[in-house]
Amino acid sequence: MATVFAQAAFLERGWADNVRITVRDGVIRSLQTDAAPQPADERHDIIVPGMSNLHSHAFQRAMAGLGEIRGPADDSFWSWRKVMYRLAHGFQPHQIEAVAAQSYVEMLEAGFTRVGEFHYLHHDRQGQPYAHIAEHAERIAAASAAAGIALTLLPAFYAHSGFGGAAPTEAQRRFIHSIDSYATLIDACRGIMGALPGGRLGVAPHSLRAVTPEQLASIVTLASDGPIHIHIAEQRREVEDCVAALGARPVEWLLANAPVDGRWTLVHATHMTDGETIAMARRGAIAGLCPMTEGNLGDGVFPAPLFLEQGGRFGIGSDCNIAISLSHELRLLEYGQRLALRSRNVIAQAGQSTGERLFAEAIVGGAQSLNGTGHLRVGGDADFLSLDRSAVDYLPTAALFDQWIFADGVKVDSVWVRGVQRVSQGRHIDRDRIARRFKAAMRDLLPLFA
Repeated sequence: MATVFAQAAFLERGWADNVRITVRDGVIRSLQTDAAPQPADERHDIIVPGMSNLHSHAFQRAMAGLGEIRGPADDSFWSWRKVMYRLAHGFQPHQIEAVAAQSYVEMLEAGFTRVGEFHYLHHDRQGQPYAHIAEHAERIAAASAAAGIALTLLPAFYAHSGFGGAAPTEAQRRFIHSIDSYATLIDACRGIMGALPGGRLGVAPHSLRAVTPEQLASIVTLASDGPIHIHIAEQRREVEDCVAALGARPVEWLLANAPVDGRWTLVHATHMTDGETIAMARRGAIAGLCPMTEGNLGDGVFPAPLFLEQGGRFGIGSDCNIAISLSHELRLLEYGQRLALRSRNVIAQAGQSTGERLFAEAIVGGAQSLNGTGHLRVGGDADFLSLDRSAVDYLPTAALFDQWIFADGVKVDSVWVRGVQRVSQGRHIDRDRIARRFKAAMRDLLPLFA
């Protein structure tokens, strides 16, 4: 049993003063407001719930800062993908684990306490299954355990190089599954996640271009009650190809042909008509937004105002992990709207703090997406963080989210996952050891970028 006392904590109803949070066996057992601190309490100034990072490709952390050299023609998502494929071919299992662990350390330091790992690098370098079909998934689970982040594993089904069931390319050989082999993978992952405290399992049809309609229907049945994630409408070319192959735009087709509901997360969903945006919101699907990756890849800007007006929910992800920052993802989400609409405080409602709404919406949407806890509540996982506001201690508590997200005036101090402290004074408690393994892996991987 441990108790944390906060002078102020952010709860589902908003800010509350003098909050005592009692934790046992990784779960919040009591949550008192307007309470008096007790001698044994661990004391902090500000406590807020931990954030879910709903979309990560951990191995792509190895590309950070190494994909920014302009090619001979216009660069795009598709040219970036060629570099990513080259990296993917070189990984060995221990390197996947090392890079993933480093990614998860940085997520925890940023304030993310659960990650949705959209995992599609499955096979050996020759594209053959390992003797243990879930070798790489087991490495991802080991990395999450080493860093201490909660994991929702989303093994990706990838079978085709394009719409119409096009044969996969040689460059995609490490990703490819049949329905039968994918079902075997899911069974193996169920065992792995069952042994991981706080582990969750879902399914992830990679995209409409990588699965056929028949395969999509089969994959959905494997989800049981778990989450279902899919990349969709990220690029204009994808929209055009989908119309040519299926006679409808990606989101339009998916909503008409799949049982999309609150279990689904539509990752990116960038290029939608107003009708698609409204329909997606009304079906309850979560928008999986990754603003820094979407900006880095030149994807476009999600139609947030209309989606939110219709009651839609969103969460945030770090995707290719070009840089890992909870506050900067939320900042760029809002700034993208401002640039597109030439307006300010787009996400907020009248009289509301933009930072507070961004954070609160992402907490709820991210938790729904990953089967996490979300807001601090009795019976929920004890995933929360303390904030250091010493640089702006003259400001009222109500201004802290705006200072954190837009001005970098507030920092993450400590982070707890299932009641275990993983970050102290802004630094992961095992950062040095994990960083050494990561750097050794990177030295071996760097020739792939030559």
